[in-house]
Amino acid sequence: MAMRFDESRLDDETALAAADLHLRTLAEAGARVRREAAASAEATAEAVRHSQELDRPRAVIAAGPDSRLLRAVLEPWCPVPFVAWPGPALPGWAGSLDLVVVLAPDGADAGTASAVAEAVRRGCQVVVACPPGSTVAEHAAGRWSTILPTTTRDQLATAVVMLGYLERVSLGPKADAEEVADALDEVAISCSPGRDLSVNPAKTLAIALADANPLVWGGSVLAARAARRVAEAVRQSSGRTALAGDAEHLLPVIRAARPRDVFDDPFAEAPAEVRPMLVMLDDGADDAVLREQRGRLLTAAAERGVRVQTVTSASPSADPCEIARYASLLASGTWAAAYLSLGLVDD
Repeated sequence: MAMRFDESRLDDETALAAADLHLRTLAEAGARVRREAAASAEATAEAVRHSQELDRPRAVIAAGPDSRLLRAVLEPWCPVPFVAWPGPALPGWAGSLDLVVVLAPDGADAGTASAVAEAVRRGCQVVVACPPGSTVAEHAAGRWSTILPTTTRDQLATAVVMLGYLERVSLGPKADAEEVADALDEVAISCSPGRDLSVNPAKTLAIALADANPLVWGGSVLAARAARRVAEAVRQSSGRTALAGDAEHLLPVIRAARPRDVFDDPFAEAPAEVRPMLVMLDDGADDAVLREQRGRLLTAAAERGVRVQTVTSASPSADPCEIARYASLLASGTWAAAYLSLGLVDD
């Protein structure tokens, strides 16, 4: 059955009440970060004391399927070699001189448990953020292992716990849990269901996405990671096409778009075609390469009449840490995807 987008549902109390559970979950993201940081504080301090008894690791290995987020944060910064290994094993060279860090938000993934067990068997220093008593936690038991307990099963909150530990042992950049939580709260306030279309950036973006195929671009490593997550959220919420990629991946799609016809009826009930729309995630990163890529994308979009929407990171902090800027972009896109799903109805 065909779907149409009814933007009036975004301000309709009955429709919003039906989606309350999902929207409330988004609004509580900051609280989950604070909860996990507080619950794991003692274990983190113990892990830091334990690390001081050892030499700096030869390398840091992020294992498990959630390792890609750690890679986006750590790869440009980590002072020792860093590798993300998302499979159910470890690199052949990993051993007792290396630190293995693992994010396991729900603690039930068999592949992650296998990687943790192998790290313990090889004598690696192991730090795992996961629920206590979970399958992964059971496999992490060992002399050189530490579990940072988490309970919310939230990937971002779990990652903030691990990044806080890595910052304190001088293996990662600043990762202030309170800054991340404040950034998430800021997005939750600006995108709140009670704020109407005229002042709600997530609802505005959802309306723009309703008749387009979004092409999501983030210039920095972390913004690119957020772009992939936002595109995934749009696909899951709407079942529609959404593509995230580097400028080289998105430019051919933009250039293949039919130039906008000035004689197209803007009030037609159904558009002649679903056109691409460029969604740019801006986390404040700025260098010559990013400016060049951004310029090429904007020039191509202008030539083909492709609409452009820019999402910027928001944080009360004057200089938020990188993971806080990432959290803000991700939350903004996820709120927009939720409102897109809310507005889609059977035609």
